[in-house]
Amino acid sequence: MSGKIKLGPATLVAAAFVGPGTVTVCARAGINFDYSLLWALLISVLVTILFQEMAARIGIVTQKGLATVIRDQISNPLWKGLVTLLLIAAILIGNTAYEAGNLNGAVLGLNALFGSEYSTLYPWFIGILAGLLLYFGSVRSLQNLLIGLVLLMSFSFIITAVMTRPVVDDLLKGLFVPNPDSDNLLTIIALIGTTVVPYNLFLHTSLAARQWKRKEDLYTSKMDTIVAVGLGGLISMAIVVTSAALPFDNLTSVLDIAAGVEPLFGIYASKLIGIGLFAAGLTSALTAPLAAAFVFQNCMGWKFDHHHWKFKLIAIIILLLGTLSLTTSYTPIDIILFAQIANGVLLPILAIFVVWIARSKSLLGNNSNTTLQNILGIGVVLLCVILSIKTLSSVLF
Repeated sequence: MSGKIKLGPATLVAAAFVGPGTVTVCARAGINFDYSLLWALLISVLVTILFQEMAARIGIVTQKGLATVIRDQISNPLWKGLVTLLLIAAILIGNTAYEAGNLNGAVLGLNALFGSEYSTLYPWFIGILAGLLLYFGSVRSLQNLLIGLVLLMSFSFIITAVMTRPVVDDLLKGLFVPNPDSDNLLTIIALIGTTVVPYNLFLHTSLAARQWKRKEDLYTSKMDTIVAVGLGGLISMAIVVTSAALPFDNLTSVLDIAAGVEPLFGIYASKLIGIGLFAAGLTSALTAPLAAAFVFQNCMGWKFDHHHWKFKLIAIIILLLGTLSLTTSYTPIDIILFAQIANGVLLPILAIFVVWIARSKSLLGNNSNTTLQNILGIGVVLLCVILSIKTLSSVLF
């Protein structure tokens, strides 16, 4: 057991969930409720750490992707086929939908940095850049790039939040005093839903299995998860704090954050927000196609690794469809609403599978869940079911 902590695969989880959708939700939470919903983000981060640790542990012990493990645990051919179809549909279609929002966030970041004169070219610039990185870069090189982007994003948003000079007492109250009511319930659900993301479980399992081969590495993986996901949560909280200082009552676009901080703190704060938006969009635009490719590879039973052209082709297709969707009449909000439906269907089902597999002594042996982890996991499953019902009802009705 090593006490040394290194940022690893879990950084991609942080890079994935701190995307434009998270920036938008956190900004609205800060604008509408100041610091009072920081506790919901804290709970979201703890839930994410709990489940991502389970996912990484499953990957390291079994040396398989999550989709493969799930399919292996289902003996009935009909159920196996239905679950496989659900996984492929929800992840591939859902990630394509989210990809449009990710790319749009990166575009808005460029707008904040360089103006809107070339805004029609920005989507293609981001799409081509992401495509080149996905096709020519290895998973290891992408992981190192994303670590750098996450640290850049952290610097941008956290420094801007500090510039707002938040009141410490109000911050602590917002973090540790829950205050759910009818007015903020949907925002609470949105904060949890944008942090606990189904495709991150698939991504983390595959990457952990690829990076770590020994059960002795489980401690390193756990520390990686705690540090990286915790850092992602800190970024989300910084966005809430920054947005609480904005001089308006409604958010029409995440670009409003950059416009709002400039009169208060000067052009440098605006540029920091632009850098943060660009990093948030690009990191998520890279991780969503990777996750989709891992799921498709697992479900199809492909034995080759991520260097194979078929793996990269799936990732490029997701990226291309997301880029093309920005040129259609559908807005990113319309597309993301569809992704929320896919997320709402998949999240509780996947949460059940993860707890079921992680508690299996026949599969994980002494590395199966502890009693406390099982209790917490079941509690989170119930939370996911409630979240799913609320999300689907808000989107559909």
